[in-house]
Amino acid sequence: MAKLVRMVQEDIDQLALRIEEGILHGSMSASLEDVSDYRDGDVRCSVRVFERFSYAGGNRVSLNVTMLQRGDGPVWLTAITAGGSQAMFFKINTLGEEAFLDKLREIL
Repeated sequence: MAKLVRMVQEDIDQLALRIEEGILHGSMSASLEDVSDYRDGDVRCSVRVFERFSYAGGNRVSLNVTMLQRGDGPVWLTAITAGGSQAMFFKINTLGEEAFLDKLREIL
């Protein structure tokens, strides 16, 4: 598992769209698995779950991006990858997870 936490000064809708386009156009095997958007007053939460094939690991890895914004304030973003390990009882070869997160870093 790899994790990225960042504060971004951008509208949450524009940021979500930029991330979606960047991830989907950045990998031939990337897919947007599901989306969830929630609003309560001036607080917005947006979740995106992506998946792609990792050639380094020979398996699929997922990327969960959660964004939270209050009013016009900054977006608090947390991204967590999973699924890149090849072992049964402990994690080895997590290169695919880091590579997926690196793509998001480029976009941000």
